[in-house]
Amino acid sequence: MTHFPHDDIKPFHTPGAKKQQVSEMFDKIAGRYDFMNRFLSVGIDKSWRRKAIRLFKKDNPQHISDVATGTGDMALTAYKMLHPQKITGIDISEKMLQIGRQKVAKENLDSHIELLSGDSETINFAADTFDAVMVAFGVRNFENLQQGLQEIRRVMKPGAQLVVLEFSKPTLPIVKQLYHLYMGVIAPQMAAWFHQNKKAYQYLNESARAFPDREVFVDILMKAGFSNTMFKPLTFGICCIYTARK
Repeated sequence: MTHFPHDDIKPFHTPGAKKQQVSEMFDKIAGRYDFMNRFLSVGIDKSWRRKAIRLFKKDNPQHISDVATGTGDMALTAYKMLHPQKITGIDISEKMLQIGRQKVAKENLDSHIELLSGDSETINFAADTFDAVMVAFGVRNFENLQQGLQEIRRVMKPGAQLVVLEFSKPTLPIVKQLYHLYMGVIAPQMAAWFHQNKKAYQYLNESARAFPDREVFVDILMKAGFSNTMFKPLTFGICCIYTARK
């Protein structure tokens, strides 16, 4: 199994598996996660999510998996845009899931969106289950990226599409400098001002910087068995949409 440098980046730099540390970190920041997302991204993450979900429209998938669903933002947006029969979200943070379930209940979508405790590297579903899979800002948190991608492919139906949304490193020098300043210094400090876990936002920056993005991630998808792989940079390359098929 191929190992990548970002697999070793942990939130707390202490002994213990990355998976457990990521779960603990998201449990700690769950209460203000949605607010901080909107605040730190100036709301632009909403348009990124919509652009990613729009790629599923031509397939008209009826059972979608949202891996690393967090508080369910991607699942809720996907239901409103695509109206599938069911969306099944999985995440390793129970506190994030609890908030997501409250949001789903508020929209009266319990019969269409189910959020379950689950690990991307051992997905508790049979092979060829889902018409589509999406992952928004979650793949860099996998403890073993290749294993997670192979497991996602296993539960997809033949021909199903995977859409991944993830931070990437800008290539334009001025944008790159501003991005690193914002993500490395300003965002963690702002998190501390809002009594959030500063270490968590430092980890999010470190994991994003170490993530094998763009052509490298496309190559990893192909090695995991996917075809029709491609990527598209968004907002000066701060983020990328990746697509692939089983």
